[in-house]
Amino acid sequence: MADTSGKGGVAGRQPRTQGVHDLPARGRAECTGFIESVTHQPPSEQPFFSAVVVDDLRPGTRSTGSSGGVRQAYDRLRVIWLGRTRVPGIEAGVQVRLNGMVTHVDGLPAMFNPRYEILSRQEHL
Repeated sequence: MADTSGKGGVAGRQPRTQGVHDLPARGRAECTGFIESVTHQPPSEQPFFSAVVVDDLRPGTRSTGSSGGVRQAYDRLRVIWLGRTRVPGIEAGVQVRLNGMVTHVDGLPAMFNPRYEILSRQEHL
């Protein structure tokens, strides 16, 4: 019997949104999170713009130990745009959706030059 509800199958499938905590150890991924902080490089260094993305902006972080599984969960994702000193709209407090390849840099998951979409931003008074 065919599904006529419009909710099943590929056409009605909603994309699964995952947080930083759910990222795979390596490979292409899409996640949603909040910019916790940004790092600006001094002019004497090679240009890159870096941000740290977290699942939520609540104070404190949950500790995630290795569960003995195939991968370890992380609380933070480092996002790095090479060759840029600034990325429009990327600032602390902004909610973003990122799409890119996950790798590891200095023990943390990282995405280089990901596609991004700004979902919401804090209003400044």
